[in-house]
Amino acid sequence: MASEAEGTKKTLSIFEGEDWESLLNLARITETAERFEDMCQIMGLLVQKKKEASKPLEVEERNMLSVAYKNVVGQRRASWRTLKANEEENVEDNNEPKMQEYRRKYKEVVEQELEDKCNEVLNLLENHLIDSELDIEASDPETVETQVFYLKMSGDYYRYLAEFSEKEIHKEQAEKMYSKALDQAKKMLAPTHPTRLGLALNASVCYYEIMKKPKKACELAKAAFDEAIQKLDSLSDSTYKDSTLIMQLLRDNLTIWTSESDNGNVEENED
Repeated sequence: MASEAEGTKKTLSIFEGEDWESLLNLARITETAERFEDMCQIMGLLVQKKKEASKPLEVEERNMLSVAYKNVVGQRRASWRTLKANEEENVEDNNEPKMQEYRRKYKEVVEQELEDKCNEVLNLLENHLIDSELDIEASDPETVETQVFYLKMSGDYYRYLAEFSEKEIHKEQAEKMYSKALDQAKKMLAPTHPTRLGLALNASVCYYEIMKKPKKACELAKAAFDEAIQKLDSLSDSTYKDSTLIMQLLRDNLTIWTSESDNGNVEENED
């Protein structure tokens, strides 16, 4: 019996010959219909076609790529957390050994789906979108901002893998991608830029939750917030709402972390 993903790929294969403008329109349709599995496949085709034509993604296109995978992976992350919590709550329930086995096996199914989707988007990012040889000094701020966006996105999906996998490589890659993005952002993006702030927010969450480095997490979040608050007057009307929202999330996390409260409610930015 074909899986949902296999069915989606087979259905969408009829669109492989379309140009990227047609694919973008189709992606808009799938988003409206909340068919995010389909949207992932369409955006994957679009990314590959634009790469073949040496054309970068427009802002709308990269945001739609992010939205597609955020929804597909986000739903599975939520499912995994629920299954894990349920498993831990019932670990001592000796009256339901069969149920415990079912929970464990089904959690493994969700983990495999998570791994597949994370690797799918990471393949797009690393093989088609991230410029590993980017010359920061010779690049304009818009190009650097785009690369920071992709590096942050890559760090996010390695972090999602590290949430359930014991492979150290996922933690290492998450830290590597976030660190590279932070270096580029600090050189070219204003402290109040939403992309730079969102990066600092998610990287600090990674240090706190995944890397188990609370001091570094707090230092990163505090520095990002303090630098942005000093430049608040320079915010444009177009980015004011996004920037101040992320600043509030940074402050909320700092409050949780510094008070040693439950760290299960930390906020992150998904774009």
